[in-house]
Amino acid sequence: MALTAQSTIGEWMNDAAGGPLITGLFEKTGADPALLTPVLGLPLQQLVAMSQGALPQTVVDDLVRAANDGVIPESDEAHGWVENVTSGRFAGKTVIVTGAASGIGRASASRIAREGGRVIASDIAADKLDALKAEFPNIVTVAGDLTQQDAIDAVIAAAGDRIDALANVAGINDDFSPAGETTDAVWDRVIAINLTAPFKLMRAVLPIMEQAGRGAILNVSSEAGLRGNASGNAYTASKHGIIGVTRSAAVMYGPKGIRVNSVAPGGVATGIPMPPHMSSYGSERLAPFQQAIPSVATAEQLAASITFLLSDDAVNINGAVVASDGGWSVQ
Repeated sequence: MALTAQSTIGEWMNDAAGGPLITGLFEKTGADPALLTPVLGLPLQQLVAMSQGALPQTVVDDLVRAANDGVIPESDEAHGWVENVTSGRFAGKTVIVTGAASGIGRASASRIAREGGRVIASDIAADKLDALKAEFPNIVTVAGDLTQQDAIDAVIAAAGDRIDALANVAGINDDFSPAGETTDAVWDRVIAINLTAPFKLMRAVLPIMEQAGRGAILNVSSEAGLRGNASGNAYTASKHGIIGVTRSAAVMYGPKGIRVNSVAPGGVATGIPMPPHMSSYGSERLAPFQQAIPSVATAEQLAASITFLLSDDAVNINGAVVASDGGWSVQ
């Protein structure tokens, strides 16, 4: 079978021709090929998204050509898991998705739109929202900083009188610092985006859902919400906190027809980027931490978990924290 961009990284590494090509690429960049261990099940194409711009598409194309005598095979079928859109699953529903300009939020907004939902897509990155709108003209985009009340008001106004679901996806990482090194600036920003903004959006949509007697809320937590060694102090606190908010709301609003759940991702190929200025402690532990992740998911795989919990398919699930982490949390 020919190696393509959709062949898994593991298939490339195990191939007599592909393995040396991948190893050679890493040697040129000075990176350790061992970093690929958690992503062996992902397609080679995913390296472009994972690099966050450092690896252009042309590099993947050149690898495919080099493995196939200078040509790119016409057949480029996906290997492994393939997103399976359920037509009409969100038909007639209005769903707010934050962090919708990239990563998990974009994948979730895209899937809900393709499954018939009316999506209100919010993000601080206006240019990336424009790109999303160009691809999905039926998506309503609202650019703004959700740590500010006027941005929350704008999202609710765009949604109108009916809000069936809310996906609080937007989030940022910290600098991996321990409590003794965490600055006020890092703490305040991470808590504001990861915990306070989702709470305020919940507070805004709950009366509308309560009046309708139905609704679904999904808060994205993290493996860092389940353990103490998956990130820094501020991020870990914020993700533990959003689980508490989720469980409290599930108890109080479940009897009113509103389900509130959380997804706790592990490693994600297009997840929250590392901050530009890591603490010294964070830098020292980052490589072994990344190598300890058993597997890395794509944004689309996380969106599958998120959209399930937002949909009526999850009718009997309330107050759950779903560890969508490839089994990391049970190790």
